Amino acid sequence: MTVEVKHQPSRGRIALTGDGSGGPDQVADLAELCRSIAELARSSTRPPRRIRLEHLGTAVEVEWDEAGAPVTGGQPPEAEQEPQDGAHHVCAPMIGTFYHAPEPGAPPFVTVGDTVIPGQPIGILEVMKMMSPVEADIAGRVVEILAADGAAVEFQQRLIAVEPA
Repeated sequence: MTVEVKHQPSRGRIALTGDGSGGPDQVADLAELCRSIAELARSSTRPPRRIRLEHLGTAVEVEWDEAGAPVTGGQPPEAEQEPQDGAHHVCAPMIGTFYHAPEPGAPPFVTVGDTVIPGQPIGILEVMKMMSPVEADIAGRVVEILAADGAAVEFQQRLIAVEPA
């Protein structure tokens, strides 16, 4: 597989492109690459503005804000601003598929009106066939479920609204 690496520090961007001719090992390599990118995104003090992955064409792009752009707490502006009603939002820690219950047919982790405490599971996020719990980060009452069951969610997308206790 041929890979071209571009680094443009002035734009805060890294891009990998390839011809997709890696054969069977390419799938395992792609899975490892996805895990590495997720870890990179989590470990950075500035979250990426955009992550794009392609499979057969082997394209991976990770893009951060420009160096001079203001960084506001590591979250996109819509996630860091609390709404006027005082609700707190539990947000997706990474991109993936969000599930309300531990398995199909099981009751959801939380419903509107439930009380949650920090660390309590509120859903599961599936990323590359790996399931990761999503936990409440505040104590309070669930006032709204924002992400549909089985929905594809983005990094820092609001999943549930909690009225703080």
